[in-house]
Amino acid sequence: MTRRIWQFPWGYIESALFATGIAAAGFALQLTVGYFDFYLLHFPANLVALALLLVLIALAVRFENTPFVRWLSGIPCAVALIAALLVLALYMTLTPQLAHPPAPAAAAGLIARLGFARVTASWPFVLLYAATLLALGVTVARRVYDTSRHPSHHTPRHDFAFLCNHLGLWILLAAAGCGAADMQRAVMYVREGETEWRVFDRDGTALPLPLAIELKDFTLEEYPPKLALIDRQTNTPQPEAAPAFLQIDPARPRGRLGDWEISIDEYLHEAVRIDGEFRASPMPASTPAARVTAKNLVNGKTRRGWICGGGNVLGFYAALTLDERHFLAMTEPEPKRYASDIVAFTPSGERIAARLEVNKPLTIGGWTIYQYSYDTAAGKMSSYSGFELVRDPWLLPAQIGMGIMALGALSLIGRGAGTQRAGTRQ
Repeated sequence: MTRRIWQFPWGYIESALFATGIAAAGFALQLTVGYFDFYLLHFPANLVALALLLVLIALAVRFENTPFVRWLSGIPCAVALIAALLVLALYMTLTPQLAHPPAPAAAAGLIARLGFARVTASWPFVLLYAATLLALGVTVARRVYDTSRHPSHHTPRHDFAFLCNHLGLWILLAAAGCGAADMQRAVMYVREGETEWRVFDRDGTALPLPLAIELKDFTLEEYPPKLALIDRQTNTPQPEAAPAFLQIDPARPRGRLGDWEISIDEYLHEAVRIDGEFRASPMPASTPAARVTAKNLVNGKTRRGWICGGGNVLGFYAALTLDERHFLAMTEPEPKRYASDIVAFTPSGERIAARLEVNKPLTIGGWTIYQYSYDTAAGKMSSYSGFELVRDPWLLPAQIGMGIMALGALSLIGRGAGTQRAGTRQ
């Protein structure tokens, strides 16, 4: 006898249609009310939403023997919901996303109106995310409830791995969803020798923060620059279709650009120009400079002289004329490492001195301070440093969830190793 669709027990077809229906409802909401406003779920609204979700999970466990609840905590439902989320996530990773949901007037295109301009704030993603949280929570709760009633039906090690993986994932997803509105992010610019405790919004209004930063010093290290053959008429690197550059490397002082063989006779990473000559100097206004010899491999002509890229506000710049059409120039050096020596203060009197670098933040008073930017036009002479300040009160629950998942993974690895050893003994 052929089973009709929507006849329990539901399988993959019904699950796929269910996930499609949720997505369709999300697109309908997206077209009518626009993007989901996560700030509606700021504290304490997010706790109310989480409590409501836990109530629904408890009700599902109360009626665990119903066909719907068994399906909701089953594999077909999980596969369908995760597949739908993966489709949206795949689109999100392959297309540019806006930092903030577009205003209704700006979302004139159909793609933006459907929520694809910022997938994580679209109604289809939010509804599928909530449905996944519900299904995953019911799965975990049913397993715990069933294990407590029938302990002899379950293997402790298997149950431990299952519960760690699923419970950890649920905690991580719940913390990420509920904590999105409570996360605070701001950028603060501080000048050397000054202390700042304010950030500015888009309208230029000063907003005080419960944190102050004093910038003691800003340092910038740069890579050696490159040399390029420039067309004097168009002022573009040559060849124009695929410009070639010669990286300055004291260990390899020779190279070729077009018909010219270039030799680096002397390289000064920090130099200043005095009376037409470049001399080594570690002062902030210094710039990379090189004394080069260029020999034309076609006619044998040779040119010698100093060049520098002028990578500072003083405008030091020198190029070497090769012929009536070309000259040799140096690119501006690229930043290798930049750091800020700061002192951070909190209202409670906490005071921490630290050096901030990219990917080396400081955590103080519940805030994480990242090295964010500097005055790129001034380079090493930048008089200020930009810091990104992030406060995420839901970070600890998310870390706990990841830790529980790690325990589950280790348990699975241990169980697999034990099974392999047992098979070897046999």
